Amino acid sequence: MNEAWLAPGWGLPLGLGVLALVSLAWGIGQRRRHVAVSARLAEREAAAARLEQELTQSDAQLDGCRERLASVEAALEQTQGQLAEQRERAARLETEREQAALRHREQLALLEDARERLKDEFHQLAGQVFDERQRTYSAQSRESLEALLKPFREQVDHFRRRVEELHGQEQRERGSLKAQLDQLAGLNAKLGEEAAGLARALKGDQKAQGNWGELILERVLERSGLRRDIEYRREVTLHDEQGRRRPDAIIYLPEDRHLIVDAKVSLSAWSRVVNAEDETEREVAMRDHLQSLRSHVQGLAAKDYPGLSTLHSPDFVFLFVPVEPAFAAAFERDPTLFQDAFDKQVVMVTPTTLLASLRTVAGLWSLERQNENARLIGERAERLLSKFGGFVESLEEVGRHLERAGDSHRRAMRRLSTGQGSLVAQARELERLGVRMKKPLPDDLVRAAEGEAPDESPEHDAAAPKGGDEDQDR
Repeated sequence: MNEAWLAPGWGLPLGLGVLALVSLAWGIGQRRRHVAVSARLAEREAAAARLEQELTQSDAQLDGCRERLASVEAALEQTQGQLAEQRERAARLETEREQAALRHREQLALLEDARERLKDEFHQLAGQVFDERQRTYSAQSRESLEALLKPFREQVDHFRRRVEELHGQEQRERGSLKAQLDQLAGLNAKLGEEAAGLARALKGDQKAQGNWGELILERVLERSGLRRDIEYRREVTLHDEQGRRRPDAIIYLPEDRHLIVDAKVSLSAWSRVVNAEDETEREVAMRDHLQSLRSHVQGLAAKDYPGLSTLHSPDFVFLFVPVEPAFAAAFERDPTLFQDAFDKQVVMVTPTTLLASLRTVAGLWSLERQNENARLIGERAERLLSKFGGFVESLEEVGRHLERAGDSHRRAMRRLSTGQGSLVAQARELERLGVRMKKPLPDDLVRAAEGEAPDESPEHDAAAPKGGDEDQDR
C-alpha cells in the first residue's frame, strides 16, 4: 500500500494537491486575518470618532471654562474694587466719627462755658443798645425796656444759682462720702462691742435677735446717704400667688430696679463659739453656727424674691449678717459658704460691705439727679437762647420804630415851628393882627419860629432842628 503512493505517477498530483491545500489554508488564514484587521480597524475608527467627539466636547467645555474663568476674574476684579471702595468708605466714616466725637466734646465744652459767656454777651449787648439809644429814649421807654429785660435777668441769675448749687451739692456729697467712710471703722468697732454686749441678753430669744438685726440694718441704711421712703423702704409687704412676703428693706435703683435686703441673726451658736472653753466645744459650736447660717441662706433662697412680678430685682438678694466677726469666722472655717450662697442667688453681706454697696447706690442716685438737672438746665438754656433771639429781634424792631418816630417827630416840629410858613409863625401873625389866644405859645417854639437858638437840652436837640433844616423846608 505504501509503495503504491510512492510510485512515479503519483508524485506530481500529490504535490499539486498538497500545494492546493496549503494555498487554500493560506487563503483562509488571510481572509480570517483580513476580517480581524477590518474589525479592529472599524473598532479603532469608532474609537477615533468617539475620541474626536470627546475632543470636540472637551474643546467646548474648555471654551466654557475659559469664559467662566474670564467672568470670575472680572467679578473678582469688581469685588476687589468694591472692597477697596468699602475700605475707603469705612476709613472716611471712621474719620467722620472721630470728627463728630470731637465736635461733640467741643459742644459740651461750649455748653459748660455758655452760662458766663451768655451773661457777659447779654449785658454787653444790653449796654450797647442802651448806649446807642440813650439820646432818643424817653424815661418811659427805658422803664419798658427794663421791664422786658427783667425776666431774662432773673432766668440768667436762676441759671447761675442752679449751677452753683449743683456744684456745691457735689462738693458736699464728696465730703460726706469721706466722712461716712471714716465713720465706717467706728461703726464696725461699735457694732462689735454692741454685739458682744447684747449676745448674752439676746441668747435664745429669736424675736429679740431679729429685732436687733433689723435695728443694725436701719442704722446702716441711715448712714448710707439714701433717703427713707424715697430711695429705700422698710418692711414692705409683697403679695403673689404663693402668699405674702415681707423683706426687711427694699432698695430702689434708677430705671425702676430693686434690691432686697433681709437681716438674719445667728447669735446663739456664735456666743457658744466665743465662750467655748476648749477646742472641742468650739468646734461643735462652730459647726452649729455654720449650719445656722446655711439654714438662713436656704430659707431666704426659698422665698424667691427675684421671681416676684411686682419687683424688678437682679438675680440675687442680700442676706445681712449684722455681726461681722461671726461672718468672718464662719467664712474662715468654711470658704465655700459665700459661693454656695451665691449659687442660690443669695449674697451674704456685713455692715461694712452693705454700707459700701449702699453708698454706691447713693452715688448712682446722685449721678441720676445730676444728669436730670443737666438735662433740665440744657432745656432751660435752649429756651433762654430761643427767647433771647426773639428778644433781640423785638429790640431791633423797637429801635426801628423809635427811629421812625423820631424822624416823624422832627418833621412835625419843623412844620410846627421852623420857617416863615410854619404853624407857629402863622399863629404869631394872627396874634399881631388882633386875634387873642387863650394860652400863650411856649417860648421855645416862638424862638424857633423867629430863628433863635433853642435851649440846650436833649428834648430840644431832638425836637428843634437847626438852620439847615429851615433852608431845606423853605
